[in-house]
Amino acid sequence: MNANQFLKAVAQLQGWRECAFLLALAERSFPNYALFADAVGLKTAAKMRQLLDLAWDMLQKEASEAAIPQLLSKLETLSPNVDEHDAYGVYPAFDFCQLLEQALLNRLNPNKHRATEASQLATATVMNFIEMSEGEDLPEDELVRLLDHHPLMKEDKMFQRDLVLALKRQRVPKESFIAELKAQAANDGVSNLGIALDS
Repeated sequence: MNANQFLKAVAQLQGWRECAFLLALAERSFPNYALFADAVGLKTAAKMRQLLDLAWDMLQKEASEAAIPQLLSKLETLSPNVDEHDAYGVYPAFDFCQLLEQALLNRLNPNKHRATEASQLATATVMNFIEMSEGEDLPEDELVRLLDHHPLMKEDKMFQRDLVLALKRQRVPKESFIAELKAQAANDGVSNLGIALDS
């Protein structure tokens, strides 16, 4: 699957497949939120984990119309304000919140396509992290080369492509398939930035 085929496949995601794609992107970046919250002394990681699990559960059962606005409201209270923190980690943490928000909004309004933007956001999280940690003073051509060949970028690309292929092949959101998808996205607690939760 080349880059154009991938973009087309993401653009064609809809219904439960699009929601599952959005949740898997959020799941992969959850450690970025949890580690940031822990580092700055916010006691919100467990509540956010609960919220993410509830969102996954909604793939299996219909959520009441009132439930999703409540979850969105809860997400807003748990989301960090980027202007209130100096630590770089607030940005990947906030990106996670945006991905989860898109998954919840998808259930509220499934007719609006969100997967393409979310895919780009997840990749931008990785790009910005590499640029900040390794590419700060590099000339542009060297930065482009760094990003092109960086293992985290390759991993993100492979994860997203495998995700789209798995979703395209699956006819219905069986519980076993969703559980497997969630586990693959969780990646043993290692995020898209290569940082890990202590198990």
